[in-house]
Amino acid sequence: MTQAHTLFDLTDKTALITGSSQGIGYTLAEGLASAGANIILNGRDAEKLKQAADTLSAGNTDVHVLPFDVTDHAACAEAVNTFEKEQGPIDILINNAGMQHRTPLEDFDPVMFDKLLQTNVASVFHVGQAVARHMIKRKAGKMINIASIQTALARPGIAPYTATKGAVANLTKGMATDWAQYGLQVNAIAPGYFDTPLNAALVADPEFTAWVSKSTPTGRWGQLPELVGASIFLSSPASSFVNGHTLFVDGGMSVCL
Repeated sequence: MTQAHTLFDLTDKTALITGSSQGIGYTLAEGLASAGANIILNGRDAEKLKQAADTLSAGNTDVHVLPFDVTDHAACAEAVNTFEKEQGPIDILINNAGMQHRTPLEDFDPVMFDKLLQTNVASVFHVGQAVARHMIKRKAGKMINIASIQTALARPGIAPYTATKGAVANLTKGMATDWAQYGLQVNAIAPGYFDTPLNAALVADPEFTAWVSKSTPTGRWGQLPELVGASIFLSSPASSFVNGHTLFVDGGMSVCL
C-alpha cells in the first residue's frame, strides 16, 4: 500500500518556477521546497532574484538562480539546456510568469496587447517546449501552467488578459495531448482573486474588495499559501493520472452567479 505522505513527496526533484522573485511564483517555490524539492528561481531582475534566493536558501533549500527572459525563445532554450547539462534534470516546471494591463478595450494599445500575448501565452510555449524536450527523453515530467479565474470569466477593462488566460488553459490541454504519451503530466492552476503585491491597489480599494467578497462564496480574498497545496499535488506522484486539467483555486467564484 502506498503511504499518503510518499504521494506528495518531492524529495530530490528539481523545480523551475518562472517569474518567481515575488508573489505567487515565490510562494509556490517555498511550497515545493517544503515538500522536499530543489528550486530554480527565474526572472529578469538578477538582483531581485538573488534576494529571493538568499531568503529561500536560509531554510536549507537547494536554490539555483536562472535569469532569462521568458518571451525570448532562444534565451529560454539556452538557459534550460545549459542547466540540464551542467546541473541536472528539471523534473517540474511551473509557468508562472505573467502580466496584467487594465484599459477599456476600445482604447487598448496594440503594443500592450502584443506584450500580454508574449508574456502570458508565448512564454508558456517557449519554456514549456525547452523543458519538455528533456523530459520526453526521460519519459517523465510535471508541468503546471498558471491560468486565472479569467480563464472562465471576464471583467471590464481586461479583455486581452482574459483572452491570454483562456489560451493558457487550451495550451495546457494541447501540451497534455501531445506529451502524455511520453510520461508527462501537464495541468494548470487557475487562481481567483488573491492578495498579492501586484493586486495591492485593488486590495486597498474598499469598493473592489467589497465586490470580491460579495462575488466569492468564501467571502474574501485568497491568501497566497492557499495555492501551495494544489501546486504540490500537481507536481507530485499523487497526480499521476491527472492530465490537461485546469484546477480552479478561487473560493468558489467560478461556480456561482
